[in-house]
Amino acid sequence: MSKIDISFKRIQQLAIPAIIAGIAEPILSSTDAAVVGNMENFSTESLAAVGIVGSFLSMLIWILGQTRSAISAIVSQNLGAGKIEDIKVLPAQAIYFNILLSLIVLGGTYFVVEEIFILLNASGMVLDLSIDYYNIRVWGFPLTLFTFAVFGIFRGLQNTFWPMIVAIIGAGLNIGLDFLLVYGVEGFVPAMAVKGAAWASLISQGVMALLAMILLLVKTDISLHLRFPLHPEIKRLVSMSANLFVRSFALNVALVLAVREATDIGNATVAAHTIAANIWLFTAFFLDGYGAAGNLLSGRLLGARDYTTLWELTKKVVGYNFIVALGLMIICGLLYYPLGRIFSNEQEVLHVFYSVFFVVILMQPINALAFTLDAIFKGLGEMGWLRNTLLIATFIGFVPTLYLGDYFSWGIIGIWIAFVVWMLFRALALIYFYRKKYYRLAMNCSDS
Repeated sequence: MSKIDISFKRIQQLAIPAIIAGIAEPILSSTDAAVVGNMENFSTESLAAVGIVGSFLSMLIWILGQTRSAISAIVSQNLGAGKIEDIKVLPAQAIYFNILLSLIVLGGTYFVVEEIFILLNASGMVLDLSIDYYNIRVWGFPLTLFTFAVFGIFRGLQNTFWPMIVAIIGAGLNIGLDFLLVYGVEGFVPAMAVKGAAWASLISQGVMALLAMILLLVKTDISLHLRFPLHPEIKRLVSMSANLFVRSFALNVALVLAVREATDIGNATVAAHTIAANIWLFTAFFLDGYGAAGNLLSGRLLGARDYTTLWELTKKVVGYNFIVALGLMIICGLLYYPLGRIFSNEQEVLHVFYSVFFVVILMQPINALAFTLDAIFKGLGEMGWLRNTLLIATFIGFVPTLYLGDYFSWGIIGIWIAFVVWMLFRALALIYFYRKKYYRLAMNCSDS
């Protein structure tokens, strides 16, 4: 079997399309926030509503969307082991599994959404706008999970180009529709405010799902025809997905508690937190590009049992992401004030945002280490360790720090200090787990 290429050129071929696709994904939510945050009327309440709903939908999407990582890991490992023909029926089974899960969750939340948002401390106009926004945008939930599953198949096949194309088209369409439907065109298109933002996201998600399906059928030999019996790997897929569900639940406990705490402080604070969180997620997906390269190649190297090259790959992608993190810090520092004005025209909101944005900037190197190792562990199929890491980081690191900040009235600064502690726990735990197993395997291979 030929040696797997982890050269600078090969990593860039995987990482750069993944970076572009990654930063396109949060644009769907960020554009909604930026456009409604600059409306003439009720912009603070609208931005708060988009932030609350966006946080809740992100929780659902990222809990169930983790099957993408499980699919990618299984496909890439079988590719590395030279057994790709053995799993041809698995992708269709995984996609239908994803769709079924999404419909179950959608049905379980749709009729109690008001109670959910009240638990997140939404009230009055913010609650009404949240319900309006959710009731439209939620129908894109199954479409997004279908798209994620297809992206997982392409990634497992070491192809990040087509997911990038789909993400670019979806993000571009969402931006155009946001301006058209939120503000309207006098005499032609009525201004729909928050509902317009929701329709823009839903239409974009539908187009992305359609494009993903077409590309899967045209560019691969994989069929969407569901065939039985179930593939033996489906058991591992479900097991990996279950661990990632728990991991994502712990992750989203942190995100939702942060929104709840910000909402409890006031509308201006939750609006400012929405801006900070959108920028943080934007940088996270940017960092995920090199993580994706590590994810895809690590799974393939594991399938080939090449642990020495795996260690070399890990050092390379972590180093590249530290450089990316430094670049993000410089860009965000130079655009400190303009970035806030993209999302809001309310001085009270901007004042709160500017008081905390420096924390988001300073945590970028920690994010780079944590996100890169997280992606590599997904490629290696080590979902149990990822689950344990997030449980430790959330319930021993984040939650106590968040409520300590609340007790001492640190405001939004306390929320983001909790995020710093959270990311530190994640990074350090993954370093420990990696050294415990894969670093030792690499050293043993070097000695033999």
